[in-house]
Amino acid sequence: MTATAPLLNLAVTAAVVGAVMLTAFAFGVRLGRHSVVDVAWGLGFVGAALSTAVLATASGAGDPARTWLLAALTTVWGVRLAAHIGLRARGKGEDPRYERFLARAPGNPHLYALRVVYLLQGSLVVLISLPLQVAAYTAGPLGWLALLGVLVWLAGFLFESVGDAQLARFRADPAHRGRIMDRGLWAWTRHPNYFGDALVWWGLFLVASGSWWVLITLPAPLVMTYLLTRGSGQRLLDEHMKGRPGWAEYARRTSAFLPRPPRRADG
Repeated sequence: MTATAPLLNLAVTAAVVGAVMLTAFAFGVRLGRHSVVDVAWGLGFVGAALSTAVLATASGAGDPARTWLLAALTTVWGVRLAAHIGLRARGKGEDPRYERFLARAPGNPHLYALRVVYLLQGSLVVLISLPLQVAAYTAGPLGWLALLGVLVWLAGFLFESVGDAQLARFRADPAHRGRIMDRGLWAWTRHPNYFGDALVWWGLFLVASGSWWVLITLPAPLVMTYLLTRGSGQRLLDEHMKGRPGWAEYARRTSAFLPRPPRRADG
């Protein structure tokens, strides 16, 4: 492995993620629905993980077992997320959150979306995937920390998947139209999908931590957690749900992010 291999990997990852985002942008313009970027979000991570695994393996760098384990875990997570969001949005119009955001666009709303939605999210994908990239070029066999990371990833993946499935079943029942989902995992946290996402990326960071060098990528899971809680995740969705019948009571008794038993009605 040469000293330029990690930098080449970073450049290739940026190019692959950029291609995913530009393709999504083309679909967004054609469909008139820029919420397709939410599908590209998961696929961008898949592209980053697989391109890193291929390049690192070809250069003989790192531990192939760790590299391909990270690629496999990221791919399973990213493909499931993209498929879930794509199926959920099929036949629907623009997401109201994107409608409000793009209504304030100065000039051409499509070009504005390209700059502040697609390219920004692409940059975040490259940043958040840094633990996968660094781990692929550092030595160190899999150990107990990697096992812990897989368990954390699995807990997050199951939390997110089960939460999404519960919400989908709830919404599919016409009797629930206009009602707030407050059952299953949604009784313990208002955002089981976002909480699961955070666990997934902390798990991947632990799997990647076969060397002290990976500590320099600690901002990656921190940024993902911030996005899910204070960025475009929990905060925006809570603002969107305010005013819905039953939301205020649901928010009062249910944790915003970290799961816990719901508060009693008289509590």
